[in-house]
Amino acid sequence: MTHVGTELASQPECWRRAAGLAKEVRHELPEPGERTAVIGCGTSFFMARAYARLREGAGLGETDAFAASEFPAGRQYDRVVALTRSGTTTEVLRLLADLRDTTRTTAITADPATPVSSAADGLIVLDFADERSVVQTRFATTALTLLRAHLGLHSDAVVTDAETALADPLPAGVTECGQFTFLGRGWSVGLAEEAALKMREASLSWTEAYPAMEYRHGPISITTEGRATWALGPAPEGLGEQVRATGGLWVEGELDPLAELVRIQRLALALADKRGLDPDRPRHLSRSVILTP
Repeated sequence: MTHVGTELASQPECWRRAAGLAKEVRHELPEPGERTAVIGCGTSFFMARAYARLREGAGLGETDAFAASEFPAGRQYDRVVALTRSGTTTEVLRLLADLRDTTRTTAITADPATPVSSAADGLIVLDFADERSVVQTRFATTALTLLRAHLGLHSDAVVTDAETALADPLPAGVTECGQFTFLGRGWSVGLAEEAALKMREASLSWTEAYPAMEYRHGPISITTEGRATWALGPAPEGLGEQVRATGGLWVEGELDPLAELVRIQRLALALADKRGLDPDRPRHLSRSVILTP
């Protein structure tokens, strides 16, 4: 068993712990009405995008998400939340330093014994979801579960769906496909982007991700026999039929979108194994991006 395989299988229990933790750390998370920005890099950025849509959609305040390197200078927020598994990512630490004494900041990390512990005003530690693998799975989804629970948008059914995602067979024929497009709506657009990234990192797959309605505006032209289109959450009416008409494989997301992401993580590992790749040693990647001055 690979590290990433062991870690992704532990997600249901990690989510239960995160949901229980949400009330204990609520003072470190955005209050209703606070103008909030959420930042991260790579996988953490996609989780930030998902949370921003959830929070704003719940009517709890204007919420933006940025890659840490693209935070707009001069824009004012009541709070900035940083997602960083390692606590050492250069872009995150630089931004937190820039915001010191001007904006309240909170970092969510897996490792408190890192520079982020002193860089942010507040710290939430998910050490039980830390990972040995380069490829993120459980830390990212556990951080998002914590944030969903804080918004009142998490339930036991989400964990049950994750257990189903781990137990049920992958969709028939999906491991035979050579190209994959992931679709989301609202908050699950960020999850679709993360699904595509996970497939690239672990299995070197050709993947794309789009808002579901935008898929019709050009990207569907790539779909044909031997290619798959996978929806994370309910798809627009008639889209499945359009994909099937191209000859492509359509996968309807029937579980909670976060649990659908778990299924796609499993697909990435299955394809890595099929192709003789080691997902614990993804090409050109390291666990944290640390830039020299």
